[in-house]
Parts: sequence; structure tokens; C-alpha cells
Amino acid sequence: MDWRERITVDPFICHGKACIKGTRIMVSVILDNLSEGINESEILKSYPSLKPEDIKSAIAYAAELSRERILPISA
Repeated sequence: MDWRERITVDPFICHGKACIKGTRIMVSVILDNLSEGINESEILKSYPSLKPEDIKSAIAYAAELSRERILPISA
């Protein structure tokens, strides 16, 4: 699956933040939920317009971003 098929960035929607196409659900919202331990089925229940592929695309998008630059991590 190519995350580019499901994620869009539009300066007129959510101030240009990455969102799931056709929604105003930001990728960061999905990732925040996952990082808090909320499982996929709960996220889908909270956001009925989402599909399981949207969650996978959000994770793939985040993985792609993590390869783009080096972030300093203090020990």
C-alpha cells in the first residue's frame, strides 16, 4: 500500500497538516491515539469515516518522515 493514495496535505484544510483524504482527520490524531495505546478498532469506532487502510497509511507516513531527517535524541 502506498500512503500517498490515502494522505493529503492541503493548505486550506487543517492549516496544511497531513490528513486522511476526504476527511479532516489529521494523521497526527491517529498516531497520538496509537501512541496512547488505543487499538485500531477503538480508533475506527471513534472516527467512523476512517478505514483500516487509513491507519496503516498513517503509520507508513510516519515511518517515511522518520527516514527524512535525523532528530537528536538525548540519552
